[in-house]
Amino acid sequence: MRRFLLAASALALLATAASAQERQLSVTIYNGGQSLVEDTRTEPLKAGRQRIEFKDVSPQIRSETVTLSAPGIQIIEQNFDYDLLSPEALMQAAVGETVTIVRTNPGNGAQVSERAKVLAVNNGVVLQVGDKIEILRQDGVPTRVIFDKAPPSLRARPTLSVMVDSASAGARPARLTYLTNGLDWSADYVALFDEKNGKIDVQGWITLSNTSGVAFENAEVQLVAGNTGGGITYSPPAVTSAGTMTGAPVPLADYYLYPLKERTTIAENQTKQVSFLDVIGAPARKAYRIDFGGFGSREQPIAAAVRLEFAAGGGQPQPMPAGTVRFYVRDQQGNPKFIGENNIGHTSAGSDLSIQTGQAFDVTVQPTVVSTDKRSTTKTRYVMSYLVRNARAEPVTVQIRQGGLGRDGKLIEESLKSKRLNAQTLSWDVPVPANGETTLTFTVDSGY
Repeated sequence: MRRFLLAASALALLATAASAQERQLSVTIYNGGQSLVEDTRTEPLKAGRQRIEFKDVSPQIRSETVTLSAPGIQIIEQNFDYDLLSPEALMQAAVGETVTIVRTNPGNGAQVSERAKVLAVNNGVVLQVGDKIEILRQDGVPTRVIFDKAPPSLRARPTLSVMVDSASAGARPARLTYLTNGLDWSADYVALFDEKNGKIDVQGWITLSNTSGVAFENAEVQLVAGNTGGGITYSPPAVTSAGTMTGAPVPLADYYLYPLKERTTIAENQTKQVSFLDVIGAPARKAYRIDFGGFGSREQPIAAAVRLEFAAGGGQPQPMPAGTVRFYVRDQQGNPKFIGENNIGHTSAGSDLSIQTGQAFDVTVQPTVVSTDKRSTTKTRYVMSYLVRNARAEPVTVQIRQGGLGRDGKLIEESLKSKRLNAQTLSWDVPVPANGETTLTFTVDSGY
């Protein structure tokens, strides 16, 4: 018995290995719902002209993108048969044909069969039974339609058929490649921020979705981060990638390719998640910031934006795919609580990431235009005052960014030292004591 079980196990392993050798499936999924499928199957070929059928191709295949390669063959023509076998399609194909109608008496269960010719299928089925014209009832009376055979034009599964001319007989690998719609992916990040220790843990998840109409079993899956063609572009405020990543990305032209660590099955109409990023203890800090695009006064103070900023931590920096980052902090009982979320775009390696999570009601800025002086047709001098208040029990630093200087803008004087971010924007780090306030003043010439 033991020898029998061992032999059976060996045969099962050999069968599995043979099956794996017969088909190798690779799927490369791009942002925006387009994917490249590479399907290699072992095909037993005869010499001369013959038709090869590839079942289980995507119903959303872009037939103009199909390529087939195999040693010693020449391609004559290819056809994609997407008319799938269904009750409606079967009845439509039977117009003009004769079928068998089986009716069941609800009272005694007796069945009566009769032959009928299908005349039309237009918002219902019209039959000719003997010398009478009937409509196939749809009122719940048990009725079955039996077809003599399935039309050759209908397929149980989407099928691509290719006419080839083979130079010789024998089994060989045939590689089918095509683009399809219906597959997509996105990235999501869960970040746990420890403000006291200045650390952040980030876990990344890839969400795969399949609405193509077919399953991709035991496939090697690769994800391409980047926008192909004229699709949506992302403009993140700042980007970084921190920590280690399972399946490091590989440069692909101007994109990044993320191979999943293991083969996976993406079932039809399925959404699944795969972990791909795990960062522990990356340096991080909370920051308060407010941006002004021009010069004006406000009667009411403006709440400062709360941002979390974290640098690359541990290992080599890695790019991060576009996605949503959700932030949590631990409460007094040590339980994680959600504090905000925001999106990042496709990010390059080695940058810093600053993400807004909300607004601080207890840290505010009130701008006031002290005076204006029109010095020429293109230049105006502004004297500005920013009152920064802090109602928190600890001191904070608020970054104020002032844009709108124009290409000929010039700083005249300031109460705190500024940094020039670009030709039109100045930035100040304003320290504010606990339960206190600080006033920033400056004079600039705005010119165009």
